[in-house]
Amino acid sequence: MPSDGDILDCLIVGGGPAGLTAALYLARFKRSILVVDSGSPRAAWIPTSHNIPMFASGISGTEIIERARDNLEQYGRCIESGTVTGLRKQPDRFIALLEGNGGGTRQISARRILLATGAVDIEPDLPNLPNAVQRGLVRYCPICDGYESRDKKVAVIGYGDHGLGEAVFIARTYSRDVTLLTLGQHMHLDPEQQAKIDEHGIKVMDAPVESLDMEGDRISAIHLNGQEHRFDVLYSALGLKYRSDLALSLGAEHDSKGSLLVDHHCQTSVKGLYAAGDIVRGIDQIVVGMGHAALAAIHIHNRCELPTEDEPGGA
Repeated sequence: MPSDGDILDCLIVGGGPAGLTAALYLARFKRSILVVDSGSPRAAWIPTSHNIPMFASGISGTEIIERARDNLEQYGRCIESGTVTGLRKQPDRFIALLEGNGGGTRQISARRILLATGAVDIEPDLPNLPNAVQRGLVRYCPICDGYESRDKKVAVIGYGDHGLGEAVFIARTYSRDVTLLTLGQHMHLDPEQQAKIDEHGIKVMDAPVESLDMEGDRISAIHLNGQEHRFDVLYSALGLKYRSDLALSLGAEHDSKGSLLVDHHCQTSVKGLYAAGDIVRGIDQIVVGMGHAALAAIHIHNRCELPTEDEPGGA
């Protein structure tokens, strides 16, 4: 672990698949690094992902993270639990303010920063059922596990372009029995949107959810307008809240929703500040985030001002 006087080659903020992949690359490049993990990766909410190569029967998000941490440990202890609450940029370094999970704060200096802080799914407002996505009662990634929902009765909780887009994706890919639950939000459909709904046979229910029936650890029925509706699978498609405040505080370019814009090395508009994973505008997939991390880590190493320990002049 770095002392207060050390200057890291790279501080990685976020301990999910993207952050841990970047750490693995940089550790193998013999760079001095620290991963700050707040302990709330979005990937941990995935019960089973079936599109991670090499795992034919699928793998849970928590197991992906555990395997990545175990792999990284062979290169030394470089993960610390805590939260980076502030970033400042100086001519030759960044200064991060770290709050440890056990209390206390300290400053960390780093020549480069890689943000892998991800995003948080907007939770559906369901009666007496808070945090349904985090608890695994409602799924959020049909790309990850939609194949297992093929030909089943699927409900998509959402509205607007995002909710309709996910309903269309599932209907054209996996199931012809898809219902869009708008939670009381009236859908003002233009002719193109109505044509998509008609083409794929999507049912739209815009009444608020009155109550839910539970069977064990699953939602067995939803009640709207006094009627019971049963579905095999529920997906939430209410969008994301991006954890991009640190980057925005430094003036990094972003889209209207707060996701970060990066170049082909995954560097933001702030020189030396990189981003990987769900925080980056684009497709939210674990393998994509790992790819971001690899690109960023290689660029960080190649642009690092100081030699590694084995190079001439190295420590």
